[in-house]
Amino acid sequence: MKELITRPQREREGKQREVEEKERTYLSMANAKYEEPLSPAAQLFHSPSFNCYIVAIIGTRTRLDPVVIKQGLMKTLINHPRFSSKLVTQGRKMRWARTTVNVDNHVIIPDLDAELENPKNFVEDYISHMTTQPLDLSKPLWELHLLNVKTSEAEAVGVLRIHHSIGDGASLISLLLACTRKTRDPEALPSVPVQKNEGPGGRAKGVWWVFLAIWSGIMLIWNSVVDLIMFSATTLFLKDTKTPLKGDGPGNEHAPKRFVHRTLDLEDIKLVKNAMNMTVNDVLLGVTQAALSRYLDRIDSKTDQDGGQKSSNHPRNIRLRASALVNLRPTTGIQALAEMMEKGSKCRWGNKIGYVLLPFKIGLQNDPLNYVHGAKATMDRKKLSLEALCTYSVAKFVLKAFGCKVGAATAVRVLSNTTMAFSNVVGPSEEISFYGHPIAYIAPSVYGHPQALTIHFQSYVNKMSVVIAADPDVIPHPHQICEDVDESLQIIKKAALDAGRTNLSDLV
Repeated sequence: MKELITRPQREREGKQREVEEKERTYLSMANAKYEEPLSPAAQLFHSPSFNCYIVAIIGTRTRLDPVVIKQGLMKTLINHPRFSSKLVTQGRKMRWARTTVNVDNHVIIPDLDAELENPKNFVEDYISHMTTQPLDLSKPLWELHLLNVKTSEAEAVGVLRIHHSIGDGASLISLLLACTRKTRDPEALPSVPVQKNEGPGGRAKGVWWVFLAIWSGIMLIWNSVVDLIMFSATTLFLKDTKTPLKGDGPGNEHAPKRFVHRTLDLEDIKLVKNAMNMTVNDVLLGVTQAALSRYLDRIDSKTDQDGGQKSSNHPRNIRLRASALVNLRPTTGIQALAEMMEKGSKCRWGNKIGYVLLPFKIGLQNDPLNYVHGAKATMDRKKLSLEALCTYSVAKFVLKAFGCKVGAATAVRVLSNTTMAFSNVVGPSEEISFYGHPIAYIAPSVYGHPQALTIHFQSYVNKMSVVIAADPDVIPHPHQICEDVDESLQIIKKAALDAGRTNLSDLV
């Protein structure tokens, strides 16, 4: 009888000793002199003129419990080498050095007024002020702010700020998702839709496939050469037209940014996508072109004193381009990242990114669908180009040959000569929870680059968040851009439905 009573106790004590041994092993690894040099891109992001950060704003459906979140971070994020390493600089050499992490130094819980007059404005002001405060280089370069402030969209807001040198945006969003679980199944990782690419020729067979493959190869070479010439010209002299969206260039990277977002219906976007046989990214690019055209026309229009009619005052043939970062390393899967944090397995990580310049066609169109057709033509052409790989290779050569200072100056010049940054990231198709806190929305963005405007789209469940990061001195009303995006989507959706009904009546 005594043996039966004490056996479960001995088993529990054995498991406890096993857990303690694992913890001691982890602490010894954390304190070990684990070092890794920074990649060229990571060094670039530490330049004073190109000091970039990624911000992920997370709205939750419940109040945030700091104790639960800290425990969750200890079991996941802190196990990632980048999030438990600090930056060490010796002369021109920069490296990551493993260190012991005190989670209390990374989780910030401000003392807030329980009854704020305008919680939404408070959150925006708080994050804007955050962009003026650099991270402490004596500890790992990330922090999480917990704001138990109820807004119209969430019961609380978490703000995760990460230095861009830790990784590219796509990898960091994947890492964030690896720290979450499905709300319906707390043990299951999130599932993210994967876009299928059929490649040149789609399902074409036989001689047609050969012809299309040859033609695609010719166009790939031609487009790559043209894009590289345009990129070089942009570096040297080719500037975008001065508009109310364009900053003054170098120096704008130090200006505080304001982050605002608006939630769109993902089903509306998919409706346009299916009706016009395009991708979601094509639709988002077209909607953005329409929104910026409306925004600029509103600002630049003037009233004729005699007739009282409005006429556009902005110049014709506006050159307005967006820079888009392209991840050249296959995106690390959520499952691989979760296993790395849980079991210490290895997976590829870092910044391996190239730039693509996207021309925007600005101007009011009689047919709203022209915005989307133009966007599709642009994206189809960019898919048949090695621009991202070429710009990455050139940047890598410049950094190695001339150093980080020249590399940063080159990057700043390219971005200063363009108007904005644009990106789109696919998110989970089911509701997820952040350490037990159901997520209402995810709104990531970036700051520290010399452009006054960044537009980012992030899907989540059946919604799409459009996130605007703007320099308020250049763009004093960023919410208006969000409204223009929403209105443009509705106009394009109506036009797509009308076109579909017209085509159906023609068939009848």
